[in-house]
Amino acid sequence: MLPTPAAVIRRYTPGEPTPRRAPGVGPVPSSTTPRPRSAANAAPPELPKVTEEKRMDPARHYVCRSCSSAVPTGHKFCGRCGTPVPQEVRDMHINYFGDMQNPHKAKLILIRGEGMDGLSFHLKAEQHIVGREGQLIFPDDPFVSRRHANFFYRSHKLVVRDEGSLNGVYIRIRGAVPIMPGATFLAGEQLFRLETVGAPTDDGPAPDATAFYASPRRPSKFRICQLFRGGAVGITVQATTSSLVIGRDGADLNFPEDLFMSGEHCRIDENGGRYTLTDLESRNGTYVRIVDERELEHGDYVFIGRKLLRVEVNTN
Repeated sequence: MLPTPAAVIRRYTPGEPTPRRAPGVGPVPSSTTPRPRSAANAAPPELPKVTEEKRMDPARHYVCRSCSSAVPTGHKFCGRCGTPVPQEVRDMHINYFGDMQNPHKAKLILIRGEGMDGLSFHLKAEQHIVGREGQLIFPDDPFVSRRHANFFYRSHKLVVRDEGSLNGVYIRIRGAVPIMPGATFLAGEQLFRLETVGAPTDDGPAPDATAFYASPRRPSKFRICQLFRGGAVGITVQATTSSLVIGRDGADLNFPEDLFMSGEHCRIDENGGRYTLTDLESRNGTYVRIVDERELEHGDYVFIGRKLLRVEVNTN
């Protein structure tokens, strides 16, 4: 018996006209034609989208010690048996676990560290030696001494002490601070030293009565010396008035190629033999070398070698 037309399968080559179907015969199922699904192979129901796990709420009730009933927060008596809620429970506050919540601890954030920017150091111990060895190690900085500085706590205050380093420890000043002759300070990428100037002297003419020709001298109370690496002295400028401004342009002493220097960066003032260093709201700050040690506050900036660190003290 021959098969019915619905069961006939005819092969044809590509490009040949598509064969006609017998009336009432549907299309041959293909990979692109969806097949009806029975209950057995029906698609599983769509699962609910997983949401972020909610944080666990702290305990909202105190459990009565007499009848084990829940007493809402803020109530002074159990609503079931009338037992008073202990005073220490009513006054209890939530404390966060972790030693960084300790108000007597601090941390240092590395602001400029030659590839290590953003690194933080938690000052958990009583003392923290910074140098090429110690607790805070910077072995690749050639300007950091073996034992450069020490961060330690005294009376719950953070203190930094220079451990006899070659290049010193510099603190960013806030506004105006007194400065002594011989002190060094940083502005932009430049290192300066404040020096006093003695009274002008004139050695007189040479033995043959010839006077030495030079620029005329003007009275001056101080001068600023730029210091190069290795200790050599660079530009030296004597103040012709009671103040001298350092900056990138338009100042008394200009460094137009220093990208870290503001237009008018800082100023030295002399008043009755006393000297003051003032930061003129510069973008990158002015730093003065500390003598021995200095107590630190939240938001202070410290230069050690070529590393700039910001002090963060927990104020909770």
